[in-house]
Amino acid sequence: MDRADFVQRFGGVFEHSPFIAERAFTAGMIEEPLTARHLHDALAAMFRVASLEERLGVLRAHPDLAGKLAIAGDLTEDSKREQAGAGLDRLSAAEHARFTELNTAYVEKFGFPFIIAVKGLTKDDILAAFETRISNTRDQEFDTACRQVEKIARLRLESLLPETH
Repeated sequence: MDRADFVQRFGGVFEHSPFIAERAFTAGMIEEPLTARHLHDALAAMFRVASLEERLGVLRAHPDLAGKLAIAGDLTEDSKREQAGAGLDRLSAAEHARFTELNTAYVEKFGFPFIIAVKGLTKDDILAAFETRISNTRDQEFDTACRQVEKIARLRLESLLPETH
């Protein structure tokens, strides 16, 4: 697989951040046969050594949960599938209002959207995490959001690639 094909296939694993896949490929970290675990290790390593501003950009590339992009139908296919799997596409008016309120407060406090790997969670689980994490400090929440981004990337890779050869 050449660089362009690799970036085309895996550049969106970290939401709208193909530079991570580009850097992993350029650094020679990609070995075939590709496995979800190996590829996640390589991509996560590139995410971790990215500058603070670049990592913040990755966080900001994520959509609000049940936010404006979801309503407009402008989520990436991965985000649309992930949010729908957690029931975020079927919120009542009151639930949607609460998500909107929390999204606004969270972004105002931290400067990036609330990020959580929603696979296996319900809307109630997500709201509970939201309400707990909004009390974190910015540093705590930046670290938590980065770990969640890596988890989302791992889950996306697991859906694309086998775990072993």
